[in-house]
Amino acid sequence: MKAERRKGKRVGWLAAVLAAVVPLACAGELSRYSEDGLRAELAEIAEAETAVLVPMRDGVGLSTNVWRPKGATGKLPTVLWKTPYNEHNPRGRSAQLAIEAVRRGYAFVVQNERGRYFSQGDYEILGHPQTDGWDTLDWIAAQPWSNGKVGTLGCSSSAEWQLALAALDHPAHAAMVPMAAGAGIGKVGRFREQGNFYTGGVPRILFAVWMYGVDNPLRAQLPQDLDGPLRARVAQYNDLHATKPKVDWARHIWHLPYSELLSSLGEPPATCEALIRRNGPADPAWEQGGLYHDSMGWGVPALWFNSWYDVSIGPNLELFNHARNAGTDAEASANQYVVVGPNPHCQFWQLGPDYTVGARKVGDASFPVSEQIWAFFDRWLKGEKKAFPSSTPKVRYFTIGLDKWQADEHWPPKAARPLRLYLHSDGRANSLHGDGRLSPGPPPAGAPADRFVYDPANPVQTIGGGDCCNGGLVTPGAFDQRQVEARHDVLVYTSEPLEQPLEVTGFVDAVLKVSSSAPDTDFAVKLVDVAPDGTAWIVGDTMLRARYRDGYESPRLMQPGQVYELRPTPIATSIQFGKGHRIRVEVTSSNFPKFARNLNTGGANETESEPVVAENAVHHSADAASYIELPVVAR
Repeated sequence: MKAERRKGKRVGWLAAVLAAVVPLACAGELSRYSEDGLRAELAEIAEAETAVLVPMRDGVGLSTNVWRPKGATGKLPTVLWKTPYNEHNPRGRSAQLAIEAVRRGYAFVVQNERGRYFSQGDYEILGHPQTDGWDTLDWIAAQPWSNGKVGTLGCSSSAEWQLALAALDHPAHAAMVPMAAGAGIGKVGRFREQGNFYTGGVPRILFAVWMYGVDNPLRAQLPQDLDGPLRARVAQYNDLHATKPKVDWARHIWHLPYSELLSSLGEPPATCEALIRRNGPADPAWEQGGLYHDSMGWGVPALWFNSWYDVSIGPNLELFNHARNAGTDAEASANQYVVVGPNPHCQFWQLGPDYTVGARKVGDASFPVSEQIWAFFDRWLKGEKKAFPSSTPKVRYFTIGLDKWQADEHWPPKAARPLRLYLHSDGRANSLHGDGRLSPGPPPAGAPADRFVYDPANPVQTIGGGDCCNGGLVTPGAFDQRQVEARHDVLVYTSEPLEQPLEVTGFVDAVLKVSSSAPDTDFAVKLVDVAPDGTAWIVGDTMLRARYRDGYESPRLMQPGQVYELRPTPIATSIQFGKGHRIRVEVTSSNFPKFARNLNTGGANETESEPVVAENAVHHSADAASYIELPVVAR
């Protein structure tokens, strides 16, 4: 009987959500407004305080704008959008959300991070989220118009700073909606990516490209003693937005050493260079900034929005589970909800009918994003429990291939069962035209290894997958991988066509037995869905720098020819491999320009310029089996 009720709840959850939320005509209406139209609408319905310097404990003022419903009486709940971007006067999505907030009876607050635009102080990634965040919540709660309850909202960097703040459980921090917030995570569970700076100890190039646009140590600033009215006046016609010279990233990304990628453009050494100098993912300096680490607690109910083709879906879901089990605040732990869409980074509002992610059509991916955000805030900031009922599924996710939304109370779903598929070949798995096979049967004794040459001067190209913010170097999403699979330095292992659909939902683990002629090299793993017509859609990928095979605290170089076991961090996905489809795994040693190249020297890779060619091997015999483990859900 209980199982029947649970099944019914899964089937009907989206219909119930759509029926329960208050219709919000303005969500579609506002998307058609011009920027000037959005600002005019906000001015029509809201009273504004602009360029207010909110004092932090060290005397630095953070420039803050406040919009409140005109003619409002009584205390108001507040939504806080804190940003390093040029949104001091909301634009685009933040402007639409400001209008929605005011129409719904909220105060909407936008604040520049420390060291950005009109805010004082020196820039630091995430902007001192705990101290500056705490002091800002104190200020909001003390305003005569505030009801003392604040919800934090934002996507990407406007979400990432919220994570460390949530660990403090500020009394005014009533709820949060972090969207695509992975770069705010330092270490959580199996993932130690330090704000997306690494994957498996391999630097992600997006970070340097993003920092070029955001870090500006020589920025122009207003005089410190400028009075409030004059600051507000200046803000009407000067946004202090510096536009740096354009860079041909497709050409410049090849520059070595990697540590001089930005300074070679004439930039003054700043944040990026300081982070590159750190001693890998386990450097204690990573604990000192604004990143969230799982040694912290968790104190705030949250509605997470994540996506399969974002840069850090694995850490995001690991943190969701951590927040549910941190144990420091029972109410917060019991009220963590996550939505995972098929979209790339921050493109939640683009979800709709006939949705395409990359080049793959996935059908109707519609989801009531704005409605769910405001329902969640109505529950926690206004006390309207029916707005976002406790019966709402904890996990809602879109399954690609099945092309529908599903729901569960756990991630991964408790129904998931591991299916191990072993890598097989006769020693010639090189390229799509090799003899690599993927099979549930373990490999025989004495099976020959697959070997390939990795030349850092000729790395394997990134095509799609999860990425963002990289100056156009990589277009995220599902794309055909056959161009990559044609290369001899890519090992390709493919299953037989499936006789029945196979749903894989959860964390996908890979175990590789490898050897190399080099003292250090990288191994990249990719999961691929092969359609009957041969199209090879990327599902997800991962990577590990071999020196970190025994942990980031214990880097060890390799001995030539010796076989080692590598366990990269898992791939997170929900995919149905359809009838007649095949499951494919690719293994190689580069994925560029998503990841910086390993130069194979065994030295301080990021500061070196002379690459060495490596002869790498993947072993798959009875005593050295390599395999992938899929979380299979039977429906």
